[in-house]
Amino acid sequence: MRLFVALDIDPTIRERIARFLEGVREFAPHARWVSAESLHITLKFIGEQPDHKLDSIKTALAGIHSLPTDLNFRGYGFFPTPRSARVFWIGVDADERLAQLADLVEQALEPFGIKREAHGFSPHLTLARGKSAAPQPRHDVRPNRNFQRLQEKLDALPTPEFGTMTAREFFLYQSKLSPAGSQYTKLQRFPLL
Repeated sequence: MRLFVALDIDPTIRERIARFLEGVREFAPHARWVSAESLHITLKFIGEQPDHKLDSIKTALAGIHSLPTDLNFRGYGFFPTPRSARVFWIGVDADERLAQLADLVEQALEPFGIKREAHGFSPHLTLARGKSAAPQPRHDVRPNRNFQRLQEKLDALPTPEFGTMTAREFFLYQSKLSPAGSQYTKLQRFPLL
């Protein structure tokens, strides 16, 4: 089963982002857009795990003790660079507790052979991925026109603000891949106290 750990988003913020998506989606018609219902902040992508490890993973995550964390959703960006954009995202400003939580999740999962991320934790919401004819290296910076028209439209607008929330829980999710896109199911809730 394919697993990841993430924070959910308050419904009010999700609705504001959904309206934003409706207004900008047409400017990158060839991108693969994420549905507003599936938006989340990934703390750790676990990947494929055998079913028999599920209870142990839940127990390890239940042992995490962290405080609620404040999140502000604003702005946007393109990865790896605007010129060679392959991912369009919304920024998430957070207090230090979010990075600490991500690190605690990493520590809890290491005994299962789940490797730590090579790069530092950078909270964001992925809104769209540009389509490409062939796979490209992660840090490839060749020009990519998937988001060019979208960038031009966004440059003429003020920086979008989507709201602030306090995350009081995180979740273990299962991801099922399908031709219609990934489907996410919450398997377990873990409170932040």
